[in-house]
Amino acid sequence: MYSLAGIILALSFLIVSALAFHTWKRRSKEKNFKRNGGVLLKYHRVRIFTEVELAKATNNYDVSNKLGEGSFGSVYRGRIAGNTVFAVKKPKDMHKSLIKGDFQHEHEIVVQINHKNVVKLHGICLETRIPLLVYEYISNGTLFQHIHQNASTILKSWKNRLRIATEVALVLDYMHSCVEPAIIHGDIKSMNILLDQNYSVKVSNFGTSVPISPVRSHVLANEIQGTGYINPEYLTTSMITIKSDVHSFGVVLVELLTGKKLTSFITKARESINIIHYFISSVKDKTFSNVINFEDASEDVMERIEMVAVIAVKCLDQSGARRPAMREVAEQLTRINCELNSSTVDGNNEGTEGEVLEENPYSHATSITSEMSQHGTTGSLF
Repeated sequence: MYSLAGIILALSFLIVSALAFHTWKRRSKEKNFKRNGGVLLKYHRVRIFTEVELAKATNNYDVSNKLGEGSFGSVYRGRIAGNTVFAVKKPKDMHKSLIKGDFQHEHEIVVQINHKNVVKLHGICLETRIPLLVYEYISNGTLFQHIHQNASTILKSWKNRLRIATEVALVLDYMHSCVEPAIIHGDIKSMNILLDQNYSVKVSNFGTSVPISPVRSHVLANEIQGTGYINPEYLTTSMITIKSDVHSFGVVLVELLTGKKLTSFITKARESINIIHYFISSVKDKTFSNVINFEDASEDVMERIEMVAVIAVKCLDQSGARRPAMREVAEQLTRINCELNSSTVDGNNEGTEGEVLEENPYSHATSITSEMSQHGTTGSLF
């Protein structure tokens, strides 16, 4: 039998160990909080979450709450008091120093952006070695899923496809022209374009975004780790500019117009041609109908789809200098949408969801245009 003294000694050891661990954990969190800029951030309009709050909200990051995963880590759905749902971006443990820099960088970029078609940052947890970013929860998935994986009702409407394209263009124009310094997104692709409960665009994933200035109009590719739909100049110059975003946007336009993945090939004259190259040649050769399904589209709609296709080809130009600026692209797409929505010819082609969206046809896009002239260089998160 154990002696009473031995039992007391063992219990004392356990208590001391528990207290020591608790003290170490608390000091570690305090150290991480200071190292991650908490002293300054707590005075900003950014909600500071605790590690315990987020673990509880995500059921300790249960797999059932996982929304997605990338090279940086995973995104989890969380729920806090008041039944508010949000998304927690949790980094992987590997390459901690690199990932930590990416997460801090992403936070610095996001706080500069105040646009209703950009995913909002609700808060941040600074108690972990690598900060956890807490974003608004976007309920209707990615544009990639709607184009390639789901039988998406929303994309049966050409009006909605062109509206979505215009909203993305307006975000990029805002980043390139209305934020000081201007920002290159660096990873525009359909997987980083989310759709909210109203099927409006929410551009996400700013981990590869970088600010630029007149004296630094390009960025070395090794400074940007994202994949993106990278422009051809990268292969020869290793540089990324705002015109890289224009090229990536052109690729998204091709996806929206054709419904094809970038890995798709078209067989023609016993030769397999990449969908991008085939799209460009079909527009230039005026054989556009070979690559676009115009089912249920009126002549009026077809005419405007072809206008958008021409814009896509310009965005995909091999030379960045010849590509249009996003301001020009956004203006052209806005005009096409306004013309399309003022027409009643396509009215009978809208699905149920499309009818809900088109109640006030294009007021949100035109309001963005007016807002851009009113924005300051930075804005509040809320």
